Amino acid sequence: MKLIRKQAFARAGLIGNPSDGYYGKTISVIVRNFSAQVTLYEWDELEILWSEEERNRFRSVYDLVRDVKLHGYYGGVRLIKATIKKFVEFCASQGYALRNQNFSIRYQTNIPRAVGLAGSSAIIVATLRALMEFFEVPIPLRVQPSLALAVERDELGIAAGLQDRVIQVYEGLVYMDFSRERMERLCGFECGVYERLDPRLLPPLYLAYASDAGEPTEVVHNDLRERWRRGDPAVLAAMQKFAQLTDEFRRALEERDWEKLGHLMNANFDLRESIVNIAERHRQMVYTARKVGVPAKFAGSGGAIVGICPEEKFEKLREAMASIRCELVRPEILPAATVAEPPAY
Repeated sequence: MKLIRKQAFARAGLIGNPSDGYYGKTISVIVRNFSAQVTLYEWDELEILWSEEERNRFRSVYDLVRDVKLHGYYGGVRLIKATIKKFVEFCASQGYALRNQNFSIRYQTNIPRAVGLAGSSAIIVATLRALMEFFEVPIPLRVQPSLALAVERDELGIAAGLQDRVIQVYEGLVYMDFSRERMERLCGFECGVYERLDPRLLPPLYLAYASDAGEPTEVVHNDLRERWRRGDPAVLAAMQKFAQLTDEFRRALEERDWEKLGHLMNANFDLRESIVNIAERHRQMVYTARKVGVPAKFAGSGGAIVGICPEEKFEKLREAMASIRCELVRPEILPAATVAEPPAY
C-alpha cells in the first residue's frame, strides 16, 4: 500500500503585509513550531476522513455560531475537497492524465486557529503536496502557491493573497514581489517573483498569539479590498508604502542593521492601523510588546504578532504576554538538523 505523509508549516509575515493581495511586496518566514500534516493512502473508494479538529460539540449555541463564523461548516474537510477538485481541474488543463486509483485522505494540525498564522493554507499546501506525489504530477514550484490560492479564492470565496502560500511552498525566508510589472502568467495562473533569502541573517525573533482573539481573515480583507477597488487614495498610497518598507527591510537585513529592522516592523503596523479598523484585543498585543521595548507587528491578519526580541528581554516579554493571555515562542525557521550559524562578514 502506498502511504504518503506531507506537511506544511505556519508562517509569519515580517514586512509588507497585507500588500500581497494588492500588487505589493512582502518578506515572510516559515514557523516550524506549528504544522498541518496530511496522510494519504490507496483505498477502494475516494474517502476524506474527519479529523479530531472538526468540532461537533459546543458549549452553547453562541459557541457554535462563533465556530461557524471562524471556520465555516466543514472545517478542514472543505479545504481538502476544494484542493482535490482544483488539482484535478489543473491536471486536465495541463494534459496530465491521472491514473484510476482512489485514496483515503485525512489531516491533522496544531496551528492555532484563526490567529493569522495561515492554518487553512497549510492544510491546502500539504494536501497539494500529497496529491502531486500520489499521482506523480510535477507542478512547477512557482505555480504551486497560485494554485493553492485559487482553492480558497475561487472555490471557497475566501479573500486572500499569495504571500502565505509562497512561504509555505518555498519555506525558509522569502522576498516576494507582486508588482504588476513583475507578475507573470504561468500554467494559467498569475505568479509573482520569489527570492529565497538567508534565514541566518535574521535577528532573534519572537512570535506571540492569542487563541481567544481569532477572527476570519476576510473580516479585514473584504473591506480593504473593496476600498482598494474603489481607488481609495489612502489605501493605494499605503500599498505603495508597504512595498517601500519591504525593500528597505531587505537592505537592512543584508546589512544586519537590526535596529532599523525593528523600526520598519513598527512602521508596518502603524501604517496598517492607519487604514484598517483593528480589534482592540489585537491592538493590545502590539502595544503590550512595545511597552517591553521590542518592535511588534501582525504576523498575518490579526491574533498573532511578530517582532525582534534579544535574549535579555525574552522572559520579560513572556510575562507581559501572559498577563494578556498570550502564548510566546521563538519561531523555528530552519530544520532541526541545520546548524544556524550566522554568515561571516
